[in-house]
Amino acid sequence: MATKERVGTVISNKMDKTVVVAVENRSPHPKYGKIVVKTQKFKAHDEDNRCQEGDRVRIQETRPLSKTKRWIVTEIMSHQS
Repeated sequence: MATKERVGTVISNKMDKTVVVAVENRSPHPKYGKIVVKTQKFKAHDEDNRCQEGDRVRIQETRPLSKTKRWIVTEIMSHQS
């Protein structure tokens, strides 16, 4: 079974070993055709607290780590300077 992966932007790193990642989904409206942006927020585990706000990261679904945390940061794709 393939695990789910998403790419998003870190919007908060204020918690210990946890970051909030915003994942954008851009899709055309079914009737009007305009591109609609929907944003989903995921809490992801960041073991070494390496992620900073604005970083592009890849997250992967995993077993539940806490009440709301079900994702883990697998890769930091680009750092925000």
